[in-house]
Amino acid sequence: MKKVLIHFAEGFEEIEAITPIDVLRRAGCEVVTVSVTGNSEVTSAHGVTLLAEKHFVEADYEDADMIILPGGQPGANNLNRHEGLKKQIQQFHDQKKFVAAICAAPLVLGSMGILKGRKATCYPGVESQLTGATCTGNGVEIDGHIITGKGPGFAMDFSLLLAEVLTGKDKVNEVRKAMLIE
Repeated sequence: MKKVLIHFAEGFEEIEAITPIDVLRRAGCEVVTVSVTGNSEVTSAHGVTLLAEKHFVEADYEDADMIILPGGQPGANNLNRHEGLKKQIQQFHDQKKFVAAICAAPLVLGSMGILKGRKATCYPGVESQLTGATCTGNGVEIDGHIITGKGPGFAMDFSLLLAEVLTGKDKVNEVRKAMLIE
């Protein structure tokens, strides 16, 4: 079973956090929600409070297959300020493990230089923070082990792509059918 860690910071975008959790669990992945705040309860950009399963210091990155960063503001900036998370992202990048970010969250990867020479997408207006990336403006973008999404309206497409790279096209087609996605 593939294992995914999705990170919650104060001010995250709800749909960009919940949709990947839902889709990836339907696809049979183990999804662990991780708070980078030091608290289990994390409040979104629109006042929805979620309960993370793990605090950052408790999360096991060794056997994980993917890191996911939901966007939203100030959530993306809060993720970018977390040095421990950035260290884990760098290790995943160095090992060519999947790193996925949507909306404003690709700015974390941009600030780390991970997007240099890669195609990426993000929320309009964040492009200047994707240092060295070729910003495509597409709804979702995959370049090697880096996956980016444009924003809330693309949360389902982003999530289905994440599921496909982890579990394969056949499994994703089963999930799409069960969710009535054409």
